[in-house]
Amino acid sequence: MAKKIVVDPIPRIEGHLRIEAKLGGNNVIEDAFSSGTMWRGIEIILKGRDPRDAWAFAERICGVCTTVHALASVRCVEDALGIETPKNAKIIRNLMNATQQTQDHLVHFYHLHALDWVDVVSALKADPKETSRIAQSISPWPKSSPGYFRDLQQKLVGFVESGQLGIFSNGYWGHPAYKLPPEVNLLAVAHYLEALDFQKEIVKIHTVFGGKNPHPNYLVGGMACAIDPNRNTAINIEVLSMVKKIIEDTMVFIEQVYIPDLIAIAGFYKDWLYGGGLGNYLCYGDFPENSVDDASSLLWPRGAILDKDLSTIHDVDPRDLSQVTEEVSHSWYTYSNGDDKGLHPWEGETSPQYTGPKPPFEFLDTDKKYSWLKTPRWKNHPMEVGPLARVLLAYAKGDAMIKDTVDMVLGKLDVGAEALFSTLGRTAARGIECLQTAGFMKHFYDQLIDNIKTGDYRTANTELWDPSRWPKEAKGFGYTEAPRGALGHWIHIKDGKIEDYQIVVPSTWNASPRDANGAVGAYESALKGTPMADPEKPLEILRTVHSFDPCLACASHVFDMNGNEITKVTIV
Repeated sequence: MAKKIVVDPIPRIEGHLRIEAKLGGNNVIEDAFSSGTMWRGIEIILKGRDPRDAWAFAERICGVCTTVHALASVRCVEDALGIETPKNAKIIRNLMNATQQTQDHLVHFYHLHALDWVDVVSALKADPKETSRIAQSISPWPKSSPGYFRDLQQKLVGFVESGQLGIFSNGYWGHPAYKLPPEVNLLAVAHYLEALDFQKEIVKIHTVFGGKNPHPNYLVGGMACAIDPNRNTAINIEVLSMVKKIIEDTMVFIEQVYIPDLIAIAGFYKDWLYGGGLGNYLCYGDFPENSVDDASSLLWPRGAILDKDLSTIHDVDPRDLSQVTEEVSHSWYTYSNGDDKGLHPWEGETSPQYTGPKPPFEFLDTDKKYSWLKTPRWKNHPMEVGPLARVLLAYAKGDAMIKDTVDMVLGKLDVGAEALFSTLGRTAARGIECLQTAGFMKHFYDQLIDNIKTGDYRTANTELWDPSRWPKEAKGFGYTEAPRGALGHWIHIKDGKIEDYQIVVPSTWNASPRDANGAVGAYESALKGTPMADPEKPLEILRTVHSFDPCLACASHVFDMNGNEITKVTIV
């Protein structure tokens, strides 16, 4: 009988994801199952409500992607009701979205994924002088003196000697799959702590335009903020100058810390090219320069790639009933016309029906239903979404910035483009994209300043806020590219109220269970073929799943809380 490993929970940022993996010979993963272990029910909560309020509920699906659900939701309602937004609102939304992408990628690399590659305790053995030499050889970042790293090392000593590692607890320190020398581990830990402090500065941009973070304010028809360069109670010159400074500091941090760290760490793992997965990639695109309906103006392009074939980009239309579908053959839901029939979100149903084992339990019955996640498909294909999908699509379409950055990273690592199709490639793609989105922050800031200089201060259009002017029945689609991938909201409005609302989120695409034909999802596919150095400490599973940046709060569409176990790793 094959060994079976259970890792639950997986995400560092919030739980609700369980992986069950079967090991074959030489401790290589021969099969894997991904299970979302929580149901949120936002779709049901939204039924019967005013569609203008939908964004406020939808945004609270998650506290990590703190703006993307609001953006997709207001776009969805505006699409249904034919509401056009002012130019300033479009620019501000793009700026807030670019800010979210950049901050999220920094947090992911340093705080959610780096510890899969960085051995924190090993940093205690480092020579601070050598760490300083390495740091100064790869970047002009000023915090790089031997004394700086020596002081940090002493702080770590205090953690370890006290027996309380704090934020570094529960790591597989000393695991044989760690390859970094102590000096690079010390460098990475230093930047982990610097990024922890720096990332909170970036999201101040959300508080400027959205009033707060997390969950900044939006408005159907625009943005709920006032612009007036001459008023202290509005967004004025002083506030805009602060935003400019944040953007400049962010670009420096990414160029001098994130990208050099990414290349330095990846250089020791060039042979760890597991986790490629499906080879199918989907993007809705984002950052419209014109109308959101104008796909040709998206700075992130829309399209699909199948079987790693970058020579052919397939057109994607999320409104087409035959393209994006969800089925529930292995999910704890039921459909009125059969659970193995895929439904487009405009025809979607949310009828939970838990049939799994009662907790506490050892294993799921993966031959039956085993997840609270539905199973999305694009033209019946399982798809990967996220930074790797976006980078590959932009690379295939010849985006100059992406191509230059990808080629630079591959060149410094001395690896070919095939290295992108891996766990490490997925991690690199997020850094490459972060450099681009920081550039987008400046791009949209400059646009906003130029438009304000023309005397245009408008941020909202409320002409169609009167429900008596709405059609009796309408459907709409709203999209964005969340940090974790393609996000879609579909709405059906009837008699001024929400008749139905369906959300297909990135982690549902990536973490989906099998479909009726037995085709696996992105996580399940990516884990197959991965060798494990020590099955008792499943670091390799964490590496690959964390490379997708899993966040299941919005993907899970409730577990019985009577079970006492919080974390369990078992081998049979």
